[in-house]
Amino acid sequence: MPIHDGIQDLPLEEVVGDRFGRYSKYIIQERALPDIRDGLKPVQRRILYAMYAEGNTSEKGFRKSAKTVGNVIGNYHPHGDSSVYEAMVRMSQDWKNRMPLIEMHGNNGSLDGDSAAAMRYTEARLGSLSAHLLQDLEKGTVEMIDNFDETTKEPTVLPAHFPNLLVNGATGIAAGYATDIPPHNLGEVIEAVIYRLKHANCSIDDIMTIIPGPDFPTGGIIQGVKGIKDAYTTGKGKIFIRSQTEIETIRSGRQQIIVTEIPYEVNKANMVKRIDELRLDKKVEGISEVRDESDRTGLRIAIELKKDVNVTGILNYLYKNTDLQVSYNFNMVAIDDKRPRLNGILGFIDAYIKHQQEIITRRSIYDVKKARDRQHIIEGLMKALSILDEVIAMIRSSKDKKNAKENLVAAFAFSVEQAEAIVTLQLYRLTNTDITELQAEGKELSDKIAQLEAILGDVKVLNQTLVNGLKAINKKFPNPRRSVIEEKIEELKIDRTVLVASEEVMVSVTAHGYIKRTGLRSFSASTGVSDLAMKENDHVVFAQQMNTMDFVVVFTDKGNYVYRPVHELTDIRWKDLGEHVSHLANADSSERIVAVLPLKDFSTELAVVFTTANGMIKRSTLDQYQPQRYARSLTGVKLKGADSVVTVFVANDSDKVSLTTNKGYNLTFALNEVPLANVRTSGVKGINLKPDDFVIGAVKLAAGHDLLLVTQRGSVKRFNEKHLELQSRALRGLLMLRELKAKPHRYIAMLSVAKEDSVTILTANDTTVDVEVQTVNSVTDRYSNGSFVLDEIEDGQAIAAWLNPAPKLSK
Repeated sequence: MPIHDGIQDLPLEEVVGDRFGRYSKYIIQERALPDIRDGLKPVQRRILYAMYAEGNTSEKGFRKSAKTVGNVIGNYHPHGDSSVYEAMVRMSQDWKNRMPLIEMHGNNGSLDGDSAAAMRYTEARLGSLSAHLLQDLEKGTVEMIDNFDETTKEPTVLPAHFPNLLVNGATGIAAGYATDIPPHNLGEVIEAVIYRLKHANCSIDDIMTIIPGPDFPTGGIIQGVKGIKDAYTTGKGKIFIRSQTEIETIRSGRQQIIVTEIPYEVNKANMVKRIDELRLDKKVEGISEVRDESDRTGLRIAIELKKDVNVTGILNYLYKNTDLQVSYNFNMVAIDDKRPRLNGILGFIDAYIKHQQEIITRRSIYDVKKARDRQHIIEGLMKALSILDEVIAMIRSSKDKKNAKENLVAAFAFSVEQAEAIVTLQLYRLTNTDITELQAEGKELSDKIAQLEAILGDVKVLNQTLVNGLKAINKKFPNPRRSVIEEKIEELKIDRTVLVASEEVMVSVTAHGYIKRTGLRSFSASTGVSDLAMKENDHVVFAQQMNTMDFVVVFTDKGNYVYRPVHELTDIRWKDLGEHVSHLANADSSERIVAVLPLKDFSTELAVVFTTANGMIKRSTLDQYQPQRYARSLTGVKLKGADSVVTVFVANDSDKVSLTTNKGYNLTFALNEVPLANVRTSGVKGINLKPDDFVIGAVKLAAGHDLLLVTQRGSVKRFNEKHLELQSRALRGLLMLRELKAKPHRYIAMLSVAKEDSVTILTANDTTVDVEVQTVNSVTDRYSNGSFVLDEIEDGQAIAAWLNPAPKLSK
């Protein structure tokens, strides 16, 4: 109910919904989507019509673009001049249109994304093909409506005597709708229309023998015939467009990749910049230089390679990671009968044929009427010539022109139109030859009328007229196909060697979880492990020279693991702190590192062996630990209850494992007794534990190595592995300690050591004691408790022991 004159109280959602609905309808119908009949958006149609109406056609000179833009804005399209000029420029760009509709003098942009010169500097005119879009407009072939201020008329659609929508394609975004129709070859589309006219029941497969796929103005290689067929059937489909490349051999036996065609709508400058950035950032190895050598003769990009590189691998990497190859998604939407509609290719062809049949019909009706009107005049002139003297006498006796016409109509039964033609007849026409000319013209008009009536009366004649017109255009504008079509989409396999420079580095991991790789130069400038940056109470658990092509797998006490190719580790100086694994793989920062495996490959013949504090053991083939995705830490073994992983190592079927418990029991058995299991399993029982006992260490027996056993009282025992008794899995094992009633020894660590190794023992008082293995006497007595290397009263009880890695540069 009105609350004030002219003001209404309405719900906001109702007002917004109504206004947005109107806006959506407008931009769908009148801005962003092309008409299925002429393939033009309203702004494009108005630009072409404005140029046509002003006589700015291909056979005449160029005119300033600003004049056309002003004419379009003033008469037909009251929007911003920049949007009109941009649409005009786009129609002139031969890298965006398969058949440009406007010719432009001056800078009209470039493949590098450069904008065109200002409209005051450029000149334009209609292209010669555009004449066939606008031909027959003056014959009432299309509906003409008032312009925005009702001062002139404009067409709702152009006659479009060639299938412009498929030839030049379209792209646009409206409200709730978008369109992506690729350009096609003019000759192929015309042939397909002709075939459809002659074979009304033809299939998509039939059409695809004529139109195998899009034909982009920038050429390129189209991959994916299935995607093309999907699009031609449903209106939606996906293809890949690949640059046209060739390999050239240059100086010193090196090679370079030459790019001569790039995918449609790709910005060349940005693509070249991206390739060069990959080179500078060392994301891909083997590229020495990237040059854009394009000039007026054509497009040419040179990617110069280093010597002895994998050319195919580099090219595949560039296809996958740059715009050398892009995907294209068909979304063939156009305005059909004032509604946006998704169509397959037959829908577009049929809509075009229907439009042309209507255009030819309306043109024929117009031409028949005009021919009959002229024939009527000819008949009157011939009749007048036959009674010329009487006609002249009648005219001379008349008072004026009007009276003369009235007298001719009354005296000789001429029609008003005939009388008008007679009184305006020039005297020089009154010769003996005039009657023969009129008779010839009358005969010609009779034939023309008969032909036009045949078109109007017989759809076959009408269709043949359409075919003849299309063939004439095809002959006038021959244009070979530019894009090559390949049936299958090639799977891009990228060899890791093209991504990573093969380089020797030092990889280090500390007990607290700090990991890094360091260049050999930085490591060589240090004094070894003592110079490695670590936090207080941290120590090195792994330090080894590796290649950037290798892999490192870090296992934690919670049964998880972190996988990384060495080249992906952060490159940090030896004297600087590394990156924590929890940041590297989004892992739990409280987890303790128990093992680090350096690997060159993930063999199926080797196995990863886990042992846990609760006496479980699990064996899984190594290949299961190379994941495809590794952004997070991954589960290596399933733990039950409060169990934890003690050790992890790689072994084969012939190896033996030795487990030792806190209370001194040792069990040694062959690893082939442990069945192979999947990654997410708990394994089987390795040793039968007494109550309150737990496993403190497990080692793979190795020739030339001894066992080093450390007790909580600071006693160290070195025991040769050949003296261990081989038993079966899941037994209690043999005692490796002499039981003492007062202050019994309990093992806190078991390590496999060589004579040249060094071991560090940590006490509860945070005291560390370094022990050289060769200073510890080797014993054969299983029941020996070893010799003391620290005073538990002064230094505190031993709580941990570890092997000190001695990193060395490979020779």
